[in-house]
Amino acid sequence: MNSPTDPALLTIPPYEAARLDALRRLELLDTPPSEAFDRITRMAAQLFNLPIAAVSLTDSDRQWFKSKYGISHDTIPRQLAPCAMVAATSGLLVVPDLLEDVHFRDSGLAADGIRFYAGAPLTTSEGHCLGAMCVLGLEPRQVTDDEGQALKDLATMVMAQIELQHALGRIDPVSGLANRNQFIVDFNDMELAEPAGDMRLAALVSLASPQELSDAQRVMGGGYLDEMVRDVVPQLRLAGSGKIYHVGSTQFAFFAPRGVRLETFRTQMQSWLDARASHGHARFITTVTVGIAPYTIGQTEGLDLLRNMHSAAHDGLAAERCVRVFSSEHDAILQRRFWLVNAFGAALESRNQLHLVYQPKIGLRDGACASVEALLRWSHPEEGAISPGEFIPVIEGTSLARATTEWVLAAAMRQMAAWRHDGVTLQVAVNVSAVNLEEPDFCDRVLKLLVRHGLPASNLAIELTESALMRNPKMAQATLERLARAGVQLAIDDFGTGYSSLSYLQSLPANVVKIDQSFMRNLACDERRRALVGTMIKLSHDLGHKVVAEGVETVEVEDFLRAAGCDEVQGYLHARPLAPNALAEWLAARAR
Repeated sequence: MNSPTDPALLTIPPYEAARLDALRRLELLDTPPSEAFDRITRMAAQLFNLPIAAVSLTDSDRQWFKSKYGISHDTIPRQLAPCAMVAATSGLLVVPDLLEDVHFRDSGLAADGIRFYAGAPLTTSEGHCLGAMCVLGLEPRQVTDDEGQALKDLATMVMAQIELQHALGRIDPVSGLANRNQFIVDFNDMELAEPAGDMRLAALVSLASPQELSDAQRVMGGGYLDEMVRDVVPQLRLAGSGKIYHVGSTQFAFFAPRGVRLETFRTQMQSWLDARASHGHARFITTVTVGIAPYTIGQTEGLDLLRNMHSAAHDGLAAERCVRVFSSEHDAILQRRFWLVNAFGAALESRNQLHLVYQPKIGLRDGACASVEALLRWSHPEEGAISPGEFIPVIEGTSLARATTEWVLAAAMRQMAAWRHDGVTLQVAVNVSAVNLEEPDFCDRVLKLLVRHGLPASNLAIELTESALMRNPKMAQATLERLARAGVQLAIDDFGTGYSSLSYLQSLPANVVKIDQSFMRNLACDERRRALVGTMIKLSHDLGHKVVAEGVETVEVEDFLRAAGCDEVQGYLHARPLAPNALAEWLAARAR
């Protein structure tokens, strides 16, 4: 056990290339310190009562310390280092006195005052020795058999930790790279090892958009994506200078070298993207983007960093082969949208956050108000009133659209029933989204609600935008025809702002066309706009539709609309959206 070594053992053996490959595949070199390894290193120093201990990995030209105790530097030259001999022999090495050993008395360790060395091999299950679990002292000493076994046991513990980190929970089975769990562990270790407040950079490479992944999966199958991932790993090693993490199905992350400037790093990543664009068979069907996220040591969470990088990479889809830097302003918008969805879900279950207001529609021939539009309002207990212009477009794009329309329809019909009980008959218009038209049971639900509240179908009007009608024209046509046959009134909302086909428009069973309020601005003095609105009114009448103009705020605009043949107006000139009691008072005052 305590033996000087043959110099021939320091030459590189034939299996060295395989050993180095095994070491690099483990993605350990140049990674941040890890408490899991540091704990074992401290234990070794305490067990042997020595001032220095290390987990030393033998690279091609250096010894690099994954973990260290009692030393400040991270690496020493491999030449004549005792740990290199452990890697060469795969056996326990003890040097009682470096100054008395012919191979090490002139080494840097001896010059630094190190006299004693003992190292046990770190051997993989395939038999490759990665380096040594070593202890060092400033005085010569011997090692007992029990101590030698203890050092071997500690080396086994280190290898167990390495294998644990590269088990299914830490390594992606397709790419062989560390996964998201390992990214978080390494990030947390970095937070402990580096000075708080330091600015760092990280990047996420996304190989394809969600739609591209879906299309490739449907056409080529999952094996194609696996092949694409394996093909890109060697290229990613050129993009990043350190450990690469497989954090999503086709997403990879890595940390930028410490001290690199943002613009320099961005330029490097863009150059990598440009160079990759001409290689690989997937370049024609996938859009590769890179998201860069700056972060501050001690102030950023690992999951937040991943989210920021993903957000930046997603923004890069706006331009092919694009590198985007995370924007806190854009993130604030996304965070707000996400909050709105979650908070609105709670509002639907609450009894006092949502309510309806009603805006009258005024006939231009007789000045009567026979119908109103129901408009949803949201009063959050902490945020206060939230604009419908902010939350409704967000909700319409989520699974909450169905529940929202259900809530509005039920509330509007309860109010209609209450008005009818009080002798007031008003038609109420309710807005529905494109998602509602694609629900196979939408008509049944609407008609059942009418029956439940004892209301004639003509008391209800459904308003839909042009874009909603055109999203799935055949299904929209079938849904609207069923509602029309039942007697429900149908209106095309925001007319003139969408992209509806006139040939399709004439076939819809709609009763009303509502000209969008944007056409009312400057209508009194804009001849071209007046000509356009006049044509829209005539066209709608020719197709058999009644015309309602939204957003009317001045007498001059109303006078023009009356002269142009518009049937009804809706806007602040007559009334803002009113609560049910206020609407009743408004109707009574108007009657007087």
